[in-house]
Amino acid sequence: MSQNIKKLSTEPYKGVRDFYPEDQFIENHIFGIWRKTLESYGYQEYNASVLEPAELYKAKSGDEIVNEQTYTFIDRGEREVTLRPEMTPTVARLVAGRRRELAFPLRLYSMPNVFRYERPQRGRLREHFQLNVDMFGLAGVYADVEIIDVAGAIMKNFGAKQNDFEIKISSRKLLNALFSDWYQMTEDQSVRMQKLIDKKNKMPEDVFEQQSTEIFGKPFKFLNLEKNNPLYEEVMAFPNIKSAKDELDLVISKLAERGVNNVIYDETLIRGFDYYTGIIFEVFDTSPENNRALFGGGRYDNLLKMFGEDNMPCAGFGMGDVTTKDFLEVRNLLPKYRPSADAMICILEEDDGVISYAEEVAEMLRKKEGDRESTNIDINYSFKSLGDQIKSATKKQIPYCIVIGKNEAKEKTYKIKDLETGEEVSKIVKK
Repeated sequence: MSQNIKKLSTEPYKGVRDFYPEDQFIENHIFGIWRKTLESYGYQEYNASVLEPAELYKAKSGDEIVNEQTYTFIDRGEREVTLRPEMTPTVARLVAGRRRELAFPLRLYSMPNVFRYERPQRGRLREHFQLNVDMFGLAGVYADVEIIDVAGAIMKNFGAKQNDFEIKISSRKLLNALFSDWYQMTEDQSVRMQKLIDKKNKMPEDVFEQQSTEIFGKPFKFLNLEKNNPLYEEVMAFPNIKSAKDELDLVISKLAERGVNNVIYDETLIRGFDYYTGIIFEVFDTSPENNRALFGGGRYDNLLKMFGEDNMPCAGFGMGDVTTKDFLEVRNLLPKYRPSADAMICILEEDDGVISYAEEVAEMLRKKEGDRESTNIDINYSFKSLGDQIKSATKKQIPYCIVIGKNEAKEKTYKIKDLETGEEVSKIVKK
């Protein structure tokens, strides 16, 4: 009968990952930098269930996104449920739910697992962990400046130099004003043109020209709105354009005051989400091996509307672990794997007295004592030969072995062996 049992594959589901200890070590390093950086700025961690009502995403993104890009199913209570594809609607729900109890400005972060049904490729899988950073309740440029400053600080805390990445910045407010006042587009033309510009880098120039002509009536030309542009003063004569551009320039100058000097104004930057209302930005890897957008964000002041709440100022960004790892790998910034155990105790005899003494040594070392830091100890209860136990420690990449046999138990001593150098030192247990 057992011959008819189908052998199961050891491969994970397509587009998701397994995390063996070496992989989890890298994840923990990424999570640690994220957490340490955010908390140094006063952000507080939150979390929520991976399951949300599907209507939460339909309200924000529409049926098409839910039906084609999410894992959505009917549960046993006949409710339509979605595995969260992003955290933004969830944090909006949390803030709306306790708006009158919370203290603002509110700084929040989370590191959830998120799921999207899409074609797996470099930098994009069907699941990943994503750092979400949000500041609620602060209008004006200081929220935008801090959010971008935090993004740059995270990169630096990973060991990146400022020339390893660049921060491209633009403004939805400015784009909307330009399209309305300068280009004289209708609202429909403006929306369609922004969606086209968002895909510009993924299409040939002639295709962009053709499609922009279909929308605008003629090929769309970017202004490159810098002060040396001959049209600059003429464009700035429109109050809405000037106000938005002044705000953008102020954010860039405030960032420079904080030492963030790798900011570049890019009017082709759109960021596809419709909910952005002001400053937007993306962080790009400058390496030719990984020349791509890593993450981004911006201002979205209409986030709470779907819950019947009044608008609230909000700025933030999301940063995925997959693109972060790719960046660190290309830059040789990934840490070398270290096991959790500092030492393995090798027990030479299956003897109650020897085992008891080995456990006594382990407990002593696991506790901080005076100036001595606590030590993580792996006890090997296999009672195999010392050579086999050392091979096990080496395979686990544990750097030290503590050898305990009958003599050590009797004399209340133990020997520590450095598995790299072979050096051995006798230690006496303190009483």
